[in-house]
This record gives sequence, structure tokens and C-alpha cells, in this order.
Amino acid sequence: MLAITSALRATFGFALDTALPRLCPSCREQVAAEGLCAACWSKLSFIARPYCERLGIPFAYDPGPGILSLEAIAEPPAYDRARGAVHYDEVSSTLIHGLKYGDRMDLAPVMGRWMAHAGAELLADADALVPVPLHWRRLWARRFNQSAALAGIIATAGKVPVADRVLLRVKSTPQQVGLTRAERAENVQGAFRVGDRTQVAGRRLILVDDVLTSGATAEACARTLTRAGAARVDVLVFARVVAPLRPHI
Repeated sequence: MLAITSALRATFGFALDTALPRLCPSCREQVAAEGLCAACWSKLSFIARPYCERLGIPFAYDPGPGILSLEAIAEPPAYDRARGAVHYDEVSSTLIHGLKYGDRMDLAPVMGRWMAHAGAELLADADALVPVPLHWRRLWARRFNQSAALAGIIATAGKVPVADRVLLRVKSTPQQVGLTRAERAENVQGAFRVGDRTQVAGRRLILVDDVLTSGATAEACARTLTRAGAARVDVLVFARVVAPLRPHI
């Protein structure tokens, strides 16, 4: 239906826009152009510098260039750098849930473009994008992988190819929602493997996902890719959970 609507808009322009008005992706209110309505836009919190150069979590004030958060020092991640477009909040969670569970594929373009902007420095010298994979049972039930859909948009915007099927999810795991940090890490242990090492060895890869919460999935994927010989693994997500204040050193 969405594809048909897009094709008709391209053909009939204004007449179709009148018959099928554009709607805000978050609240479904009518909007004049593609994107969020003013009310939802004002609630969306984009992530921008100053932030931890390793984890991408924002600081309350600018401590100077190259500063790391205490989290990055105390527990260095398996990946090199992480970047997110927005805070995980009411509006961003609505967009994520709409894309992931509501078949709202029309959300992928705007979300992916925001991700490409947030991850511009990662994309500048990356060799490939690697979507976080779904287990085949979940992929069959959902019919698409939201991370792959976002990676496709980022690939076009950032001119970096998608290395699909390079990373495989070989273990069907329960949903991470409601699990503690330790339970999340245990849940994804041994869940991933590399399908084709020749597409990983010596390459600079960007792991693409919709949301970063505890980081357990990103950690498991990054370790798997690193063990297969990846030269560098960065992480790019649409939204990430951010505490109100972050210490730094």
C-alpha cells in the first residue's frame, strides 16, 4: 500500500496529497510535508556534542575535545565507537515500535537519514554496514528486519555498502525487554556467528541497530566480528538510552 501511495503521489502530485494527506509518523496528525509535526518535533531530543567520544553518551557541559565518560574507562566496550541519532524517549520509542512491530516501513527513510547524519564521522572511512540480524524464526514472523531496512537508507545517504548476511543469528533468544543488564548479556551469549569471514577480515564495519539500551547485543555482535578479524567495529543506532547526567574525566 505504501509503495502504491508513493508511486501515485509521484504521478498525481497535489491532487493525491489532498486525498491522502501526509501524517506525522509519531502521532498521526496531518502535516504539510514529510516529517514530524511541530509538537512531536519539539519533544524529540537529538544527540549532539559534547559527548563521550567512545560511547556517544552526552555530557551536561563541554569538557573539551576527546574526553571519555567514566563508563568508557571503567568498562571499555568491545566496539570502537557508538553513535545514536536521538535519546530513547516517548517520541523515539513510538517511531521504533511503529517500524518494528507496526509494519510502518514509511518510517525507515526519515529515521535512517537522521542516523546517517549522526554517524557521519563513522561513515567517512567505513567499508561496510552490518545490520544486527534476526533469527530466522523471528524474521519469518516479522517478515522484515528493521535494522536491515535502516541500513539500506544509511547506505544510500552515506555511500557505504551493506554487508548483508555477513553476521548471522544462530540462537533464538527471548526478547530483551524486561531483562536486567546481566540477563541481557547472558541472553545473547553465543547467539551470533560470522557467515563469510572474507567480508569481515581487515574491514572497518559499522553495526546498525534501531536502539541501544544495555549494549549487550552490540557487545555480542562486535566481539563476534572482531574475532573474525574485523579491523574496527563501530555502532550506529537510531536511539539510545541516556541517563540525565553523565560524569566524565
